[in-house]
Amino acid sequence: MQNNPLVTLIAADAPVAAETHGGRAKCLQRLVRLDLPVPRTVALSFEAVQALAKGDMPDLEAIVSQFARGTLLCVRPSSEDPDWGGPGAVLNIGMNDARHKELSTNMGDEAASALYLRFVQSYATHVARLDPDEFDLEGEDNDLPRTLQAYEEEADEPFPQDPAQQLAGVLLSMARAWQGTTARLLRQAKGAPADAGLGLVVQEMILGLGQGECGSGVLQLVNRSSGKPQVTGRYLSQSQGRDALGAGAKALYLESDVRGKALEDVAPEAFAALKVHAALMREKLREEMQVEFVIEAGQVHLLDGVRVARSSRAAVRIAVRLAQDGIITPQEAVMRIDPHSLNELLHRQIDPKAARDVLATGIGASPGAATGQIVFTAAEAQASAARREPCILVRRETSPEDIRGMHAAVAVLTERGGMTSHAAVIGRGMGLPCIVGASSMRFQTRDRLLTAPDGRVLKTGDIITVDGTSGQVLAGQPKMIEAALDDAFQTLMGWADAARDIDIRANADTPADAQLARNFNAQGIGLCRTEHMFFEPARLVVMREMIFAETSQGRAAVLERLLPMQRDDFVQLFSIMQGKPVCIRLFDPPLHEFLPATRTGQRQLAEALNLPVSDVTRRVEAMSEYNPMLGLRGVRLGVTVPEIYDMQARAIFEAALLASTPEHPVVPEIMIPLVSAKREVELVKTRIDAVAASVKSEQGKDFEFRLGVMVETPRAALRAHEIAPYCEFLSFGTNDLTQMTYGLSRDDAGRFMSDYVRQGVFPEDPFHVLDVEGVGELLKLGAERGRAGHEGITLSICGEHGGNPESIAFCRDAGFDYVSCSPFRVPVARLAAAQLAISHNISG
Repeated sequence: MQNNPLVTLIAADAPVAAETHGGRAKCLQRLVRLDLPVPRTVALSFEAVQALAKGDMPDLEAIVSQFARGTLLCVRPSSEDPDWGGPGAVLNIGMNDARHKELSTNMGDEAASALYLRFVQSYATHVARLDPDEFDLEGEDNDLPRTLQAYEEEADEPFPQDPAQQLAGVLLSMARAWQGTTARLLRQAKGAPADAGLGLVVQEMILGLGQGECGSGVLQLVNRSSGKPQVTGRYLSQSQGRDALGAGAKALYLESDVRGKALEDVAPEAFAALKVHAALMREKLREEMQVEFVIEAGQVHLLDGVRVARSSRAAVRIAVRLAQDGIITPQEAVMRIDPHSLNELLHRQIDPKAARDVLATGIGASPGAATGQIVFTAAEAQASAARREPCILVRRETSPEDIRGMHAAVAVLTERGGMTSHAAVIGRGMGLPCIVGASSMRFQTRDRLLTAPDGRVLKTGDIITVDGTSGQVLAGQPKMIEAALDDAFQTLMGWADAARDIDIRANADTPADAQLARNFNAQGIGLCRTEHMFFEPARLVVMREMIFAETSQGRAAVLERLLPMQRDDFVQLFSIMQGKPVCIRLFDPPLHEFLPATRTGQRQLAEALNLPVSDVTRRVEAMSEYNPMLGLRGVRLGVTVPEIYDMQARAIFEAALLASTPEHPVVPEIMIPLVSAKREVELVKTRIDAVAASVKSEQGKDFEFRLGVMVETPRAALRAHEIAPYCEFLSFGTNDLTQMTYGLSRDDAGRFMSDYVRQGVFPEDPFHVLDVEGVGELLKLGAERGRAGHEGITLSICGEHGGNPESIAFCRDAGFDYVSCSPFRVPVARLAAAQLAISHNISG
């Protein structure tokens, strides 16, 4: 049997592998190789269990012959990944009337009856498929004779006495349970393939009941929440399996503890041996392991070892400690952390143990959780913040006018939108928890009411919680876990930076964003959207004056008042980044966004500008567009209203001179948005070069700058060879490029995107995960043609895809120089980029 790959005794040289026999069987073999006290065990392979499910029983006599006569057995599942689960273990196989009589003599009737009773109950419910209520172990009537009688009445036959028949029934029931629809759906939900195999292990029972110190428990050397060293677990005298975990106050602590009795107190030698065994497993299995053990007459036996379940923050500390202890390499530590899991470290999260009163579910667009009172306008949010009362800004959808309210709120909830809608993009940039597309709720913003699908009505001031990680809107205030960027996190990210081979920048619009970027070790700012700077009240008035100016000279005169404000913005950004590259996108949105849409707002503007209300209304109507996102915006404004770009270029150049130091010279990068033709670039470049020459002459100082194009239209990607000679860099704005490639509004896609993904129209939301087949082909063409037109041109992406690990893989393979993403996604991108580089080096 030892050399039989289908059914084999687990020995040091047995043909056992996780891919063929499952993780439990392989772990037991490793423990055997370490000469640890593991009970004798036989492993059945995936192939053997598949055959078993079809009725092809293995050689039971050969299996039973591996154990001493009369040995009780247990059968446990062994899936390839322990997280995939499997049927519950069945203990004490082989108990019958004769064995009960023998054990009653040796260990006492109470212990022997407990063993038999447990097996009958388990066999009845899992093998014979009888009503579990008839065999409930709780209650005074559950003595052994009554339970055996109940089995005979329910099954119409006596309880089987042949150990081989018992074992055959258990093996067959577990094999078929794994093939069931419910089991398949459960393991698929945990990431297992539908056809995942199951192995089984047949193990000698160490009873855990009897004379002397007997019992069972689990032990681990690390805290699963914090990842810090700590002996944790439970032990229960006179017990089997994992009984200690459900025993409550009856269970003992492991280490001596002032709160109660501990295993170290009642069996110090056994406890010391357990710690030695666990430490050896940690070292040799190169992982923090939870040990399942049994003590019989004071002697320790190891039944199993599984990877310690852990929180995201514990996973980071565990990986770092293993590397610092020389058990794994720093590169292995980097590879062990899921980049997406870092979101739990960067933001407050709802305590996993907290109860959740779910009102509705939308799209979790910006991770983290926050609790506050409902407000329905930006003004209400600012007023709430002034009173130091946390608030949730609830809107149908957000616009640039809501920026101040978003800054004041602790979270945002919108009815409309998708992963790249305004609320989602700004929320991620600010680290603000955000749920968009919560269309199952009824948003009555005019009446200041929010109605949940179950009919609950919420009003201004009611307390809700937004979980931007899961997309759930909760009633009330559940317990939170604070963000934790500790020393272990910083160490891991240092190792990641040493390994990666693509740069990571941040999208940052404000000094606060820039400081976040520095804190997260971004290598520069890849996108600064200047339009958000114009919505401050003092600036908004000036912008509106400029819009109403009738001549070029009039516009330039008004913009002269904005110049020092813009210059101060850029000085702050440059100073914070200390010589790291800062890429500033020139003004992009359509001008009508700066005009009031309501009659009240138009009346107030007319008063501020000393104009008739009719003039204001006519100008608002004249500037309205059928499709403003494809209208007069971006470079089109720069060509037709050039005074805006002139002012911004001057502000950038003057700020660069003010912020430059000998140690950190500033070389600003200026990016032209929404380009589709080379002539657009020629026209804007000519004016920017003229402004640069003028500033150099006025200041008597020289400086350098880099001019580039934001590739957001398919035509710009296709004609990149014509555009590139006028640029130092091409930065692909994948948000708009995806919109234009699909002909799909990112703000409206949330209404049907889940249906499209579920029905297989799109494999993923293309605004969340880069479409490498469609949009990706445009990126590749644009990169190839851009390099053909300008050898050595810098290539990057600066859309929200820049922080997605799958998108980073594409950019790295395509030879892009850097990706840029929201500040809070920078650590995720740094780690993902490092893992890609390490994987490439391993495979290469």
